[in-house]
Amino acid sequence: MKLIIKVVLLFCLSVLVSKLCAQGYNHTFLIGYSLSNNLGRIDFDFNNVITYSEFRKLKFRAAQANISDASGNLMFATSGCWIMNANKDTMLNGTGLNPGLFTDGWCDQNGPGAMPIPHGNLIIPFPGDSAKYILFHQTGDYSMPGLVPSKVYYTVVDMNLDGGLGGVPSNQKNLTAISDTLSAGMAACKHANGRDWWVIAIKDSINLLYKILVTPTGITSVTSQSFNFPLAYYNASQPTFSPDGKKFAYTNLWTGAFGFHDVRLFSFDNCTGMFDSLSFINIPQEPGFGIAFSPNSKFLYHSSFTKIYQLNTDTSDIPASNTVVATYDGYISGDPPNCCATDFWLMYLAANGRIYISSGSGVVDMHFINYPDSAGLACDVQQHALPLPCFSVRGNVNHPNYYLGCDTTLGCTPCYTNVDELSPPDFKFRVYPNPVNDGILNIGYLLPQNKHGIFE
Repeated sequence: MKLIIKVVLLFCLSVLVSKLCAQGYNHTFLIGYSLSNNLGRIDFDFNNVITYSEFRKLKFRAAQANISDASGNLMFATSGCWIMNANKDTMLNGTGLNPGLFTDGWCDQNGPGAMPIPHGNLIIPFPGDSAKYILFHQTGDYSMPGLVPSKVYYTVVDMNLDGGLGGVPSNQKNLTAISDTLSAGMAACKHANGRDWWVIAIKDSINLLYKILVTPTGITSVTSQSFNFPLAYYNASQPTFSPDGKKFAYTNLWTGAFGFHDVRLFSFDNCTGMFDSLSFINIPQEPGFGIAFSPNSKFLYHSSFTKIYQLNTDTSDIPASNTVVATYDGYISGDPPNCCATDFWLMYLAANGRIYISSGSGVVDMHFINYPDSAGLACDVQQHALPLPCFSVRGNVNHPNYYLGCDTTLGCTPCYTNVDELSPPDFKFRVYPNPVNDGILNIGYLLPQNKHGIFE
């Protein structure tokens, strides 16, 4: 039997406001729960989203980091236990991340098999070396309550090793960046010089942010800065920078008898690394911790488990702009059927300019915000509107804006550029699954912007 397929691929799109929406490094979101063998992935390009099932050994709880090449091909990923290469196998010297009893318990393949710390893994390109990347990873301590990270480690990945599949140099794994009691999660922002990076972690129970400066020599400094918000405890989660690098926010959650969540918003100078407190917004009796900026950096979305809110961060009275844009509609889904509530959990600004929202249970549907740059209800929250090929629990991926360029207005000199990052990718495609299941054949593709092609 001969199967002939002709697909005409059109890709004529305007440039989105933020270069975060460029295809490439942030192309992939791996999904699937660590206690299940049914796994999948979501691939993004400028305005498209593709979901499909896949087999791999790497599974997740709440902690995931991955990075693709400039054409959107996945290079490596981690759950905080070990590193997977592009062949879905263990990367050379990629085992044994986060040494300690906490990791041993969570990474047991006969148990959870993955680390539970939201945004506890983060990958950035090594400044000045296009073949290297730095993985930052958090681990916890059983002597502390809940998921209180006790360290930020960093590990270098060199893609020149193992025939281009990458590997970890033996003397550059599990190096300590911070040793302290921390809140869950890290965030990163490109330096205003267009080359270096700021990596941020939050001190637990004290109003203090740690700032790691990464340059071509590695970690150049680890400094800290205090601020004047109420104390945040270990449930502070999902710290995030705006795509333009000018703002930073995180949430604080309390789930006790009088549960709440609050939002802490800062302005950020990505030349000096200095923060200024902008606004504090408290939402009583509404616990939750999802948070994400819109592509144009104007709107900040945050969620309780039952509501999604929008803040206008460019107005003079930010708390007054807090608007409910969606209320959980009660829909349940999952495996077995009707097992799980599709509530609101973590948020992710994807490469197609939409914000995707996971749920706290084993659901097979994901929410998304269709037009996050639009004010109020015009942002168009679509509940449980993206069917998933497997069930997913609280999953999220931590991608900074890899495409933020240099900013000469802040006085940072010199200004570095990386031409390779901004050049359009070659035409890439794949046909899957192999073998074909249920007579359905998928074709995934990436085309350079404003180009079209015919695949026969």
